[in-house]
Amino acid sequence: MNELRTDSLLVGKLLLLTLAMFGFGFLMVPLYDVFCEITGFGGRTNAEAAYAVPAQAATDRIVEVEFVASVNASDPWLFQPAVPRMKVHPGELNRTSFFARNTSRQDLIGHAVPSVAPGQAARYLQKTECFCFNEQPFEAGESKDMPVVFFIDPEIPAHVDTVTLSYTFFAQTKVASAN
Repeated sequence: MNELRTDSLLVGKLLLLTLAMFGFGFLMVPLYDVFCEITGFGGRTNAEAAYAVPAQAATDRIVEVEFVASVNASDPWLFQPAVPRMKVHPGELNRTSFFARNTSRQDLIGHAVPSVAPGQAARYLQKTECFCFNEQPFEAGESKDMPVVFFIDPEIPAHVDTVTLSYTFFAQTKVASAN
């Protein structure tokens, strides 16, 4: 009888442990997203526009910003930056663009996911305008130049002299043909 009680207690503890592990696994994704947003880990950038542009540019310093564009191999996009790199002064407002073309015969909606490297620089690259803030509808064969307006916060660490802004462009959903 005592062995049966011990076995039941062990099974109960194992079930409780299993539920706790499942719950922890379920919470990992939102916790990781919050962690990345706070720290800039993984190159995640702010998802909202920056509204406060520094009053003074740091003209004694130059940071090189590289632009990278990629698409899923199966998605029907031509996607590339207007320029591969820019030399900018921290605190100075800069403008560039990315070119995209829907190479399919269908209307599509594109969505860009940004990433910044090194990861610690993500919190210092501030976008005031970006095509990545919204979905981008494209008609079949349509091309667009999509703007990015940004600045590098003058508080960026001194050892960071190159920042890479990368976008991956996805065909998010197909536009209904009834529209």
